[in-house]
Amino acid sequence: MPLIAMTREMGSLGKDVATAVSARLGKPVVHHEIIDQLASKMRLRKSHVIRFLDGKANMWERLTTDKTSLSIYTADETLALAESGNVAVIRGWGSAHLLRPIQHVICVRVCAPMKVRVRRMMERLHTDDEEFVTGEIKLSEEAHGAITRRHFGINWQEPEQYDLVLNTERVSIEECADEVMALVNDAEFQETAQSTQLLANLALEAHVRAVLRADPRTAKMQIAISADKGAITLAGIVDRDLEPLHASEVAAAVAGVKDVKNQLKVAMTSRIKIDG
Repeated sequence: MPLIAMTREMGSLGKDVATAVSARLGKPVVHHEIIDQLASKMRLRKSHVIRFLDGKANMWERLTTDKTSLSIYTADETLALAESGNVAVIRGWGSAHLLRPIQHVICVRVCAPMKVRVRRMMERLHTDDEEFVTGEIKLSEEAHGAITRRHFGINWQEPEQYDLVLNTERVSIEECADEVMALVNDAEFQETAQSTQLLANLALEAHVRAVLRADPRTAKMQIAISADKGAITLAGIVDRDLEPLHASEVAAAVAGVKDVKNQLKVAMTSRIKIDG
C-alpha cells in the first residue's frame, strides 16, 4: 500500500487532512512521535528539539544543537517508519523530500493563502492579535525553509517538489482526502519489488549512517554510504588520527547488513584549519 509523506503550512488544516486520510487507510499518522527518539539520541530535552525545529530556540540552544546529527537521526527515524509499513501518513520531518525517490510514496503539500491561515490561527488561539499570529506563522515557515534548504537544497514551497498540492481555502478536508485517495488507488503509486528494495536500501544507508554518527570512534568520519540488498560500501577520506577499520566494525553490527566493503582512504596529511 502507498505511504503518504505530507508537509503543510501552519493554519492550512494539513493535520486534519492527514487525519482524514489516516482514517480511510486504517493506519496512524506519525508526527510528534519522532521527537522523543531524536531527543534521546541527541541527549537533549524534548522541549529543546521542538523549539529548535520551530525556529524559537535561544542562542544557547542553537549553539548546542548539532545540526548534522539532527539531520542524520531524523532521516534514520523517518526511513525506519516508512520501512515498517505500520503508518499511513508521515507528517513533516522533510519526509516528502526524503522519501520522494520511492515510487510507492505519495508526496503531498497542504497549503492555503496567508490571510486565510492567519484568520484560522486567530480563531484557534482565541486572539485578535493579527500581528502576533502572522509573526508566528512566518517564524515557523522560515525555520522550515532553513531546514529543507540545508538538508535537501530545495525550496519546500515549490509545487514541483510534490505529487499533489492541496489548497484548503476552497477545497474541504474530505475533498482533499478524496484527492489523496485517488492517488493511493492509482497504479502509478503501487508498491513494487523495485520500490520496496529501493526503500530498504535507503533505510539501511540511513541506519548505518546514524550508528556511525553515534559511535565516538567514527562520529567525525565523513563517509559516503551506499547499500544494495544488504551489502554496504563505505567510501571517502578520513583524517590520519582515525581508523577506517572501526567504520567496518560499526557498520557490520547494524541489523540487515550482510557485507561491508570498505573503500575508505586515510589522508596523507592532517587537515589544517586556516583562519581568515
